[in-house]
Amino acid sequence: MQNTMINGARMLLECLYRVGVTDMFGYPGGAVIPIYDELYTFNKINYYFSRHEQGAAHEADGYARVTGKVGVCLATSGPGATNLVTGIMTAHMDSIPMLAITGQVKSNMLGKDAFQETDIVGITVPITKMNYLVQDIKDIPRIIKEAYYIAGTGRPGPVLVDIPNDIQLQEISYEEFNKLYEKEIKLEGYSPTYEGHLGQVKKAIKLIKEAKKPLIIAGAGILKSGANQELLEFAKKIDTPVTTTLLGLGGFSEEHELSLGMLGMHGTVAANYATVETDLVIAAGIRFDDRITGNPNTFCPNAKFIHIDIDPAEIDKNVIVDVPIVGDLKNVLTMLIGEVKEKNNKEWVKQVKIWKKEYPFAHRKVEMDKLLPQEVLKELNSILKGNAIIATDVGQHQMWAAQYLTYTKPNSIVSSGGAGTMGFGLPAAIGAQVGARDKKVVLIVGDGGFQMTFQELMLIKQYNLPVKIIIINNAYLGMVRQWQELFKDRRYSSVDLSINPDFIKIAEAYGLRAERIENKKELKKKLKSLIESDEGVVIDCIVEKEENVFPMIPAGTSVIQMMGKRGVLEDEQRA
Repeated sequence: MQNTMINGARMLLECLYRVGVTDMFGYPGGAVIPIYDELYTFNKINYYFSRHEQGAAHEADGYARVTGKVGVCLATSGPGATNLVTGIMTAHMDSIPMLAITGQVKSNMLGKDAFQETDIVGITVPITKMNYLVQDIKDIPRIIKEAYYIAGTGRPGPVLVDIPNDIQLQEISYEEFNKLYEKEIKLEGYSPTYEGHLGQVKKAIKLIKEAKKPLIIAGAGILKSGANQELLEFAKKIDTPVTTTLLGLGGFSEEHELSLGMLGMHGTVAANYATVETDLVIAAGIRFDDRITGNPNTFCPNAKFIHIDIDPAEIDKNVIVDVPIVGDLKNVLTMLIGEVKEKNNKEWVKQVKIWKKEYPFAHRKVEMDKLLPQEVLKELNSILKGNAIIATDVGQHQMWAAQYLTYTKPNSIVSSGGAGTMGFGLPAAIGAQVGARDKKVVLIVGDGGFQMTFQELMLIKQYNLPVKIIIINNAYLGMVRQWQELFKDRRYSSVDLSINPDFIKIAEAYGLRAERIENKKELKKKLKSLIESDEGVVIDCIVEKEENVFPMIPAGTSVIQMMGKRGVLEDEQRA
């Protein structure tokens, strides 16, 4: 009996299914027609038709952030592949597990500048954990298994697989394919460290015992490790305040008495003051990026550092530490909980609570016929009560969303951190909704970032995704305008968006419900019913144009240079 044959395209899809892929996003093109031809009859994976390759990458990213699974995106060669690059870079900066699959010109045309050829493997080397050019159909099972494993293990990140068109069409027997798939993969040189070194753990415990003003800084590593419960138990046992990075929000409930909220450039005054006073920083799954440290030479000037991270490359990269512990946070925190003795830091905890009470997030007041962006977020917070996934784009609205929404659960914020990618928000929210169909997903986006990727609105209509989109419309590129106001004498250069299109009409053109809110009265009247509806909605909030995000520590400076501790610039700073 003749063996059933399988081609490379079908083999790719079958491998994806077998490693655990259930959803993928993509955009077709000439070099991936064989894959799309197989997708036509392949019903084991849900495929979502993006409207731009950048959208597909961000959708896979948002999906990965809320599910913890590897997000998958697919694009054709040349411009299709390069359109993925921004999304791959975004995932790389935030350590998001992603598998990007690209088509390539036929093998015999490689290096000949064929139509829609580009060296996407070479282009993405700096922004991927690993990438592959498939040169033999028999390598597909091994490569897909390796790529998926590498993307999701250790410190997660994007992996790219480039498949020439002719290899997608080649065939082998189904029996041979099965044998190839069943082979065990062996990755020489790739062996992430999951268990912390006991000797280092004991050194850390000694520092914890001696500390009078310890501070835990928790980052995205807490969420990727699933260590939020261990973090809570550890913080309670050693009676230590916890502050988080932007991407660590939700890793420690902001309703807990030990929570200081977010730290850094636009973080809470209490968290930033704590960095000045602390004598021991326990850094859990962070990379000490510049938005947190400001001037690294003055960051936590009185503190010793314990740094726990799964990636040894992060140790001593930005801040020299006293005790490094390389390992998975869940495992390391479990070790620490088991070894450390209970502590009481009553006076220190009392002090940070005083700061929290004295310096809450605050903003100016305006008349009823006006609307502040902070008021939109506060009203939204009272409606959601922490029971939603918040996606953001990048800019002022992103910081207000971090400040005025309460994060109590892991994986409840989807936001571009390291890359700061405008246009990320809408497609990432769509990916998040695909990954969490039973949860409410609310996107906070600026009028600038919304216009970068709003073609992805079509997916909300096509796949009946109930994403709620709140546009913070101040008719400016708000964060750039804020910097130009504060540091460039209000020379507003190329930030004016006063000729924005009508976002209501745009939403309606995509078949979506849309409403405009222009003042506090309308906010109270409309927002709740819109957020609680069971359909996708675009809500255009017309807010005060020149509102700023405070507090603010100017880039490269220290906490002593903090501006607007009470929500507005003090008179002497305005002068």
